[in-house]
Amino acid sequence: MEEAENVNAKSSQDGTSNPAGSASGITGAADAGPAAAGSTETGAAETAPPATDTRNTGPGRLLIAVYAVFAISATARAGYQILTKFSEAPLAYLLSAFAAAVYVVATVSLAKPGRTAFKVSVAAVLVELVGVLVVGALSVFDSVNFPHETVWSLFGRGYGFIPLLLPILGLIWLYRRRPAPRHH
Repeated sequence: MEEAENVNAKSSQDGTSNPAGSASGITGAADAGPAAAGSTETGAAETAPPATDTRNTGPGRLLIAVYAVFAISATARAGYQILTKFSEAPLAYLLSAFAAAVYVVATVSLAKPGRTAFKVSVAAVLVELVGVLVVGALSVFDSVNFPHETVWSLFGRGYGFIPLLLPILGLIWLYRRRPAPRHH
């Protein structure tokens, strides 16, 4: 019965129908003709591309979701800080805007398939890790230049240290889901 429903759904989607089957009130694989009988599964499988890029599946979706939350929140925070109190701590707020841009690039590139997106993801996550470490260290040892917190200040303490853990988890995920080497 499921096969018959698939055949009927396929017939209605591609605009073809079998008036003889419809008029007789008989439904089933025979209505679709001999070409469709027993071949409903292979038609869908032939049109679907093979799943070769698995970065945005399973736990990768959670990783992308966390990056998306950080992209949105860091962008909103940086925008607000720059528009309302930029003169108080210009370096900190520009670093917040830079962090937001890194999170946006990481989110988009992690969600996209392909080798180029993979390379962009690795670069963005590495920049994020270096940023968290450098800004975190500077905010500890040179607090005069960081009178206001950024996403990466104190290694992301204001965000539960997620900004420190996120690039590490991202790099591990990317390493495990790296594309297979090309054979020439």
